[in-house]
Amino acid sequence: MFHRFILKSNRLLAANRCVLVAALGDIGWFGVLMIPTLLTATSVFIIAFIAAPPVDIDGIREPVSGSLLYGNNIISGAIIPTSAAIGLHFYPIWEAASVDEWLYNGGPYELIVLHFLLGVACYMGREWELSFRLGMRPWIAVAYSAPVAAATAVFLIYPIGQGSFSDGMPLGISGTLNFMIPG
Repeated sequence: MFHRFILKSNRLLAANRCVLVAALGDIGWFGVLMIPTLLTATSVFIIAFIAAPPVDIDGIREPVSGSLLYGNNIISGAIIPTSAAIGLHFYPIWEAASVDEWLYNGGPYELIVLHFLLGVACYMGREWELSFRLGMRPWIAVAYSAPVAAATAVFLIYPIGQGSFSDGMPLGISGTLNFMIPG
């Protein structure tokens, strides 16, 4: 009798999981891509902001620390951009010889920026998809395209123009102000 109860409860749990997965169809096609990319960008940002080791941003073997565990506070902490030695190359984790090398060369910056840009573009698509389903005009998605274009310009177009992701904006308060007000 007890075994039947266990089997029945396992079937109920499996059925609940199936219902949950089926309910996720409401997030739309853009939501399917938006949720994992933004969760990845957010979780890597939080982990790197707290514990990332110093990054060799200039490619001259002089690392710059940006995380809280390496002596920064909330104002001075930042995710340091990818090393100039990497340039504009796509630098995923599997291309590095080790995770330590990937962290030393600023791999989290590229991961965060590219996942963030894809996620906010998918959010814009999600707004369009929602307005389409409701029979509305897509002006909210059109209006949201301005901040998406600004973020793309700062995090992707400017580094491409400069020839290296190391010239991208550091992801932190002090780094943002330093990027906006050079001098």
